[in-house]
Amino acid sequence: MNTTLQQDLNDIENILEKVKQQGIEFLNSMDTVSTSNENSITTDRNLNLSGLGALSALEEFNQRLAPLMIASPGPRYWGFVTGGSTPASIVGDWLTTIYDQNTQAVKAQGGVSALIEIETINLLLQLLDLPKSFLGGFVSGATMSNFTSLAVARQWYGKQLGKDFAKNGISEPITIFSATPHSSSIKCLAMLGIGSQNFTKIKTIEGNREAIDIVDLEKNIEALNGKPFIVITSAATVNTADFDDFIAISEFKKKHKFWWHIDAAFGGFAACSPKYKHLVNGWENADSITIDCHKWLNVPYESAFYLIKEEHKILQVETFQNSNAPYLGDPLENFSFLNFLPENSRRLKALPVWFSLLAYGKKGYQDIVENSIDLALQFDSFITNNESFELLAPTRLNNVCFTLSGDHNQEKVNLFLTHLNDTGKVFMTPTVYQSRKGIRASFVNWRTSEKDIQIVIEEMKNTILELKI
Repeated sequence: MNTTLQQDLNDIENILEKVKQQGIEFLNSMDTVSTSNENSITTDRNLNLSGLGALSALEEFNQRLAPLMIASPGPRYWGFVTGGSTPASIVGDWLTTIYDQNTQAVKAQGGVSALIEIETINLLLQLLDLPKSFLGGFVSGATMSNFTSLAVARQWYGKQLGKDFAKNGISEPITIFSATPHSSSIKCLAMLGIGSQNFTKIKTIEGNREAIDIVDLEKNIEALNGKPFIVITSAATVNTADFDDFIAISEFKKKHKFWWHIDAAFGGFAACSPKYKHLVNGWENADSITIDCHKWLNVPYESAFYLIKEEHKILQVETFQNSNAPYLGDPLENFSFLNFLPENSRRLKALPVWFSLLAYGKKGYQDIVENSIDLALQFDSFITNNESFELLAPTRLNNVCFTLSGDHNQEKVNLFLTHLNDTGKVFMTPTVYQSRKGIRASFVNWRTSEKDIQIVIEEMKNTILELKI
């Protein structure tokens, strides 16, 4: 064994203890860690010949790289709909790294950690009150979850025409309807060879809405004269957290032949709350659903899962089967995620989720969701009642979409946000909504409290005064 490696192995307890203490210090100081900074590094470091060893590498990390780190898992990081890591999820994430499993099979001499993933999907179905008619698996984020789901939808579409798109490529135009799809869905259409512009944009409901106009959708469906199609819908659009009408779309499923996909990256967690569960009524009739875990479930980045109806499992295997690997056996008899997902190499992403679900249960996540929404409404109240700001849309769930008051201040919106984010006390993201520049504050972090709202409000007031807006 390499000498440096042997030394690190002999010193592993001391190494991990130092990392543990550093982690505890970071987590305990989260309230004071900056949400943004201007630190930088040169990226042309030379690779040393003999290696530093883990502790010396840690020392250099602390000197050069740690200053780049921000409080993205903290209570005032309101950008990108980003959650933080619960204590239990950190336990699961650390153990995922330590056990370092290749999570694929449920029956194999080489490891059956996929059983943990299947159990975790079962727990998630219970959390979200969805039927066991869905099969699921873990991927890196909503983009790959959308990709997995829409890839199977593509195969379904081909089969309606007597084609096998997975084997032979797309040979017919694919009809897709959507109103306000997330950019990741559009990206997936590009990656799937469908084309990012090859979908029909359905009108949205009048009155400052982002949801599908059901009348316009039905008109477009009728024009197809029975031909198959795919519908991409939203459980919480990214700007205003608007929901499509899943009850109405469920009724369409009784009359028309189509694949229904729901991007529920964060909005699906409305199902955790009796107050907001009605927003997802009918979603159990979808063919596929995308949900992020590193958002409202508050587990470490990269974590998401897909749900696809079990009745489509043959289409899923046709899409993802490792056909050049006969040692894998029959993909339906000997289940392996190798034949159901894009990735052939997968860590045990389910374990942080498993730990969090068992640690906090249904009530824990109901509390997180409802607290986030309550705080969003408090922030909404400040925006509504302060003459310097105005809402761009009603706060329907956990996203507050707002801007500076008056069209004459439109050119100052980005300047205001840059100065606000530079304080390091809060981070929000810019957006454009109905052709107006705006700002989006997303409330999903389990740590966020009323105290954080007040801190941000004071910083916003100070920034307005400093910029003389």
